[in-house]
Amino acid sequence: MDFSVIQGDIAAQSADALVNAAGTSLRMGSGVAGALSQAAGPGLNEAAVSKGPVDLGEVAVTDAYDLDAEYVIHAAAMPHYGDGRATEESIRDATRNALDAADKHGCRSLVIPALGCGVAGFDLEVGARIIGETIAGYIPGTLSDVRFIAYDDAEFETVRDATTAFRSGT
Repeated sequence: MDFSVIQGDIAAQSADALVNAAGTSLRMGSGVAGALSQAAGPGLNEAAVSKGPVDLGEVAVTDAYDLDAEYVIHAAAMPHYGDGRATEESIRDATRNALDAADKHGCRSLVIPALGCGVAGFDLEVGARIIGETIAGYIPGTLSDVRFIAYDDAEFETVRDATTAFRSGT
């Protein structure tokens, strides 16, 4: 399985599945969720909310609507209760469950953001390492292309550097 780090807007990516950095309610607010929701149209948020809430670390799969993908995998690395902070366990579980969901749906390509590292407050370098390690240790079924996406230059450099030991390309 190819694992690379790319830079850009997740909502502009083409893949079988895009991963949404979700909270347990699956309500699509700001950050990655906001970008995906805005580009996909109003149906995406409605579909996501109808599948929630989910447990921390779990995922829900919806149609991708107007995005250039078949599916959006809503990975709940952030609790919508308590302090709202992601944890190492929630990031690892959400990443693994997103990979499993992509395989279950026959996806070959997946784009995943830094789950739990934005609004949820987890340190980006540590979170990227957890995500990279989880992806690298995953034994794929249909998945052959996993792209870890970073939005801006600083995020890209951090993610790229934190995952160097785990990935096959840049």
